[in-house]
Amino acid sequence: MEKVMVSVFVSVTLCLILLFIGFILGVSVFSGREKSSPFECGFDPMGSSRVPFSLRFFLLAVIFVVFDVEIVLLFPAVMGIGGGWIWFGGYFVLIMFLVILFLGVVHEWREGSLEWES
Repeated sequence: MEKVMVSVFVSVTLCLILLFIGFILGVSVFSGREKSSPFECGFDPMGSSRVPFSLRFFLLAVIFVVFDVEIVLLFPAVMGIGGGWIWFGGYFVLIMFLVILFLGVVHEWREGSLEWES
């Protein structure tokens, strides 16, 4: 028990000494208004907050997230096909899922959401 208490005391003392040395010798990160402000997505944090946001960029980002989640949902099905444990109904569900995704891509393409220039 005595060895445990000594090691805890040494550890806490060493941590406090290192924190104190870092505080004294370290460079301050709060050296100005711009350094202490958050950085958000390439927008100028000191500029006007009423900068117009590109709706096309937002729509394209949402489409990317949807299809990124789709890859995560398809991965177990592909592993099931490779392992041989997916049943016939599973194939049907997988094909229907892919058809719905394909129809969504076709709809976005015809609507013009995938085109950056308009």
